[in-house]
Amino acid sequence: MKKTIRDVEVANKRVLLRVDFNVPIENGIIVDDTRIHASLPTIRYLIDHGARVLILTHLGRPDGFVVENLRADALADHLSSLLNKPVKKLNNCIGPEVQSAVNAMQPGEVLFLENVRFHPGEVVNDTRLASRLAAFADLYVNDAFASVHRLNASMVEIARYLPSVAGLLMEKELNGLQQVKASLRPPVASLLGGSRLADKTLYIDNQLRQNNPVLLGGVLANTFLRSKGYDTGQSLVELEMLSLTRSLLQETPELIFLPVDVVAADRLSHDARTKVVPVNRVPPTFTIVDIGPETIERYRNVIARCGSLVWNGPLGVSEIAPFAAGTNALGQKITALKNLYRVACGGNTIAALERAGLASKMDYLSTGGAAFLDAIEDDNLPATRILEIKEEIAGTISPEEHHSPIFS
Repeated sequence: MKKTIRDVEVANKRVLLRVDFNVPIENGIIVDDTRIHASLPTIRYLIDHGARVLILTHLGRPDGFVVENLRADALADHLSSLLNKPVKKLNNCIGPEVQSAVNAMQPGEVLFLENVRFHPGEVVNDTRLASRLAAFADLYVNDAFASVHRLNASMVEIARYLPSVAGLLMEKELNGLQQVKASLRPPVASLLGGSRLADKTLYIDNQLRQNNPVLLGGVLANTFLRSKGYDTGQSLVELEMLSLTRSLLQETPELIFLPVDVVAADRLSHDARTKVVPVNRVPPTFTIVDIGPETIERYRNVIARCGSLVWNGPLGVSEIAPFAAGTNALGQKITALKNLYRVACGGNTIAALERAGLASKMDYLSTGGAAFLDAIEDDNLPATRILEIKEEIAGTISPEEHHSPIFS
């Protein structure tokens, strides 16, 4: 078992709390705050126990540059309203400004640091960035389960410099992961939407090796369809992944299920003109925005023959209400199935299910998307390995190993 904030003294300590508040923001407004709410128990515990709380997150993919619309101001403001107390936001996460603000902190106060991905060292697990972040704190707390698959400086390397324990969300997710792994009944269907195929390749490959069906929607499906030679119109496609998708289709075509019909729209708007078409008849000026009715029924029948379902990612542009029909309809059919163990993971997935009123009908929900999928395959990922373990076996660990990134 990993140590958590309950196992250490936090009063008067400067606590660097790594969260994953990488939530959708449109025009400065947070569209879905599921991940922020999930970390509130940890933040409130630290406040109530007199810690000086420094909150650190990433937001988007700024590639090591300052991107104005990816600043963390909206996150800090929203957290302040949820906590009903001031949360001061800084314009950097390292440097003299941060040091001065930390020095002025009182027990129970919260400081929100700037987007850590503005620094290129974050995504390459840079030692120098990790040491500069750690210099402000006495204790490191990781509550960012949705990023445990990332070998980043604020997730892994930082543990070289600080005692490192889990937050309450991380504890809940790690315990839930063991529950899920014990509860999954084969065959396991994987319903995968959204994008970033690279983040899901290991999971997909392992599922196919176990003869488990993989059903695809969203940009993932678009990429597979393009690799089969279909014209996907103006739809988003991960062109760099076409070689991989062709290889997967050649190796296990019977286990990979793609849409047979789709909803195509002339623009991404609530008032768009749409039509349901077979996948080989997408108009060149249209965009695939949802799965069609024949695909919904086909996917439902495949899932009905399985003992469990792992769902990650909406099956279309579900944040635009008219394009959420396929995700909602398939979700309703899935929740109506008997003897199916249902797991949904990822912020966008949970948000889509919440909008459809289906989240409460799932057996387990995880804030982690790709992180959860990776953890199913290997729950000893780098960002969890570095967390300290409880005292009953801590005596077998040398001081040198105690804060090492390779410690497990």
